[in-house]
Amino acid sequence: MKYDGGPVAMVRSALVDAGVGDTVRTFPAGVPTAAAAAEALECDLAAITNSLVFDLGGEPLLILASGAARVDTSLVAGQLGRGRIRRASPDFVLEHTGQKVGGVAPVGHPKPVRTVLDVSLKEHELLWAGAGDHNSMFSVTYQDLLRITGAQELKVR
Repeated sequence: MKYDGGPVAMVRSALVDAGVGDTVRTFPAGVPTAAAAAEALECDLAAITNSLVFDLGGEPLLILASGAARVDTSLVAGQLGRGRIRRASPDFVLEHTGQKVGGVAPVGHPKPVRTVLDVSLKEHELLWAGAGDHNSMFSVTYQDLLRITGAQELKVR
């Protein structure tokens, strides 16, 4: 995978390398929240895939959750058999994903990040996820998202 040209270019490259294709769309007005993305894409808020980075004992944990969900970190920690999961700082997120909070994508990181995928996202034929910045989103099926991230499927709420 090429890591030049910024975070969105890295996401595009990761998608193409994984055989999903470049489905990135850019919105000049920005899509900094799940609600803004759902409005811009004219889709259900629950089909927006939030990429939430947590600190799990000093290692990053990426939880891909429905935009309509609030993650229950205690539930996730219990399923992982681990202690407390803490919200990561913006610097921690940038260090481990190469992307800023609010624009983190499920793919395109400098190195693999342990990932959990919210099983409630299976309900949607097409998902939308951040593509590396506050202005870009990409579309993907649940099965392709599971495959390209190597995620562990879990109930997160």
